[in-house]
Amino acid sequence: MTDGKKMTGEVYYPAPEIIEHAHIPDYDKVNDEAVADLPGFWGKIAAENYEWYQPWEMVLDDHNAPFYKWFVGAKVNIVHNALDRHMRTATRNKAALIFEGEPGDSRVYTYQQLNYEVSKFASVLRALGVSKGDRVTIYMGRIPELMIAMLACAKIGAMHSVVYGGFSTEALLDRINDSESKVLVTCDGAWLRGNIVPLKQIANEAVARAGTLQSVVCVKRTGQEVEMIPDRDHWYHDLMALPIADPGAPTEVMDAEDPLFILYTSGTTGKPKAILHTHGGYMVGTSTTLKWVFDIKAEDIWWCAADPGWITGHSYIVYAPLILGATSFMYEGAPTHPYPDRWWSMIAKYGVTILYTAPTAIRGLMRFGRSWPKRHDLSSLRLLGSVGEPINPEAWKWYHRVIGRERCPIMDTWWQTETGNFMITSLPSMPLKPGSGTRGFPGVVVDVVDEEGDPVPVNEEGYLVIKTPWPAMLRTIFGDPDRYVQQYWSRFEEQGWYLPGDSAKKDEDGYIWIIGRIDDVIKVSGYRLGTAEVESALVSHKAVAEAACIGVPDELRGNVIKAYCILRQGYEPSEQLSIELRDHVGHEMGPIAKPSTVDFVESLPKTRSGKIMRRILKARVMGEDEGDLSTLAD
Repeated sequence: MTDGKKMTGEVYYPAPEIIEHAHIPDYDKVNDEAVADLPGFWGKIAAENYEWYQPWEMVLDDHNAPFYKWFVGAKVNIVHNALDRHMRTATRNKAALIFEGEPGDSRVYTYQQLNYEVSKFASVLRALGVSKGDRVTIYMGRIPELMIAMLACAKIGAMHSVVYGGFSTEALLDRINDSESKVLVTCDGAWLRGNIVPLKQIANEAVARAGTLQSVVCVKRTGQEVEMIPDRDHWYHDLMALPIADPGAPTEVMDAEDPLFILYTSGTTGKPKAILHTHGGYMVGTSTTLKWVFDIKAEDIWWCAADPGWITGHSYIVYAPLILGATSFMYEGAPTHPYPDRWWSMIAKYGVTILYTAPTAIRGLMRFGRSWPKRHDLSSLRLLGSVGEPINPEAWKWYHRVIGRERCPIMDTWWQTETGNFMITSLPSMPLKPGSGTRGFPGVVVDVVDEEGDPVPVNEEGYLVIKTPWPAMLRTIFGDPDRYVQQYWSRFEEQGWYLPGDSAKKDEDGYIWIIGRIDDVIKVSGYRLGTAEVESALVSHKAVAEAACIGVPDELRGNVIKAYCILRQGYEPSEQLSIELRDHVGHEMGPIAKPSTVDFVESLPKTRSGKIMRRILKARVMGEDEGDLSTLAD
């Protein structure tokens, strides 16, 4: 990896047995092969690991870039590879999904049982008039029926549009109308922190104003009284008991480039973008990345603690684990209900071997100290993962030491709704640096460049760019191809590079460090400071659990830094602590980075994927319009 040279900075080296059993023991060798022949690399993987109804004529068609096409001419359906093919092997009797509800109820679905339920619901959707190319909006809690609904849509060639179950009436309505959905699948409610989220009530308000919607299917989860509109609304369990629910439903043969789903993601401004992914490339990209990065084995219990309402849940709860024949764990509710050890107790109870979660969850659980996880046997864990935002070194070390007991490598993954799968990530066989996403996944050429597209010097900030296409990449913004080109490809149009919108730096060992969104960079007295760096400095103080920073205009310095901090248990806000934190940042980063003010808060505005929405904090300070709030978790 580093030609035998000593690596710079703080480095954690994997144990020899981890390297020995990894799917990819030698990153450099595989990456070099991939970069040398990208179509050959992905073509070989696609041919050896998946079943296709008809083979492709061309692996990669780049003639109409940036509208790339993968596995051109191939016929496939992602559900055939996620479920159908397992029915012919012993995998059909293996647990596909283990579920625990927040109240403590549990269910297990084998591959056979999951396929049975998916096929029946696919038949129900067909009976409701849904056909290939139609859109179905799904607005549910984190329960197995959400996964079943997604897979049923894909099975019949319809596009699912999943809307996170914490969104408001307006957010749901906008997404139903934009996607022109025919059917909405929802629940009577969902359990969260011991309370019921009134999903059906919110859905009723949205559907009353939605133009294209014809039917609503409602899953009975919480059992409270809800209003059901005759001829429009149907109980899921009633439909699934009818003869129309055929467990022998055929799987639609799709073109590799046919749409699989759309998923809305927020921009810093403007309406949310409907990101479109397709059957073939997404199937190959997501499952290959999960297999290699998390070293999935037949005996693993994989827990991606995300919500299926965002891309991490789509890729790494629903599709990739099933394609690999893995066993997944799903939990409905809050990590601290009824006590802060809920997660740790379930890891011990079910023997979870791999945990993949967001830094915001780790920092939130850090606040409660070591005693809660120490009550439980976490020895089943062998790998940990991080997703959603850069993980600050302090949280990385706590996660590694307290949860992983210093045995479990942490796979720090950077990717997006748009990319479909991991793009910058460690592999279990690679040396790790707390806070760095490590390197591009094999075949993904990433760089850090300046305004002109030239590589920036080592450890200097610049634009993160992706120089090569990849199979799971977004194909367009649904209904708005011009915005797709403008948003992602126009900044470095001449070079043909994808611009994710993040700033980053590259260290002496070629490791990538994500700084934050380009608009999350503050220029103070001519110096560019990433909010993530200042926030990491604040969180490294013993009193701070979580922090967010914004730049506020200042006549003298251009901008000054305003910080917001959530304190750990046992600490109280005070002027003295505010001064101490400012001085601490000055000590950690230099006087230029000292916040001008530190405000103590109980919570921060975040998306469901855990990203802090700094633009909202800034808008409030500046007295400006806060813009689109539909992607906020709370």
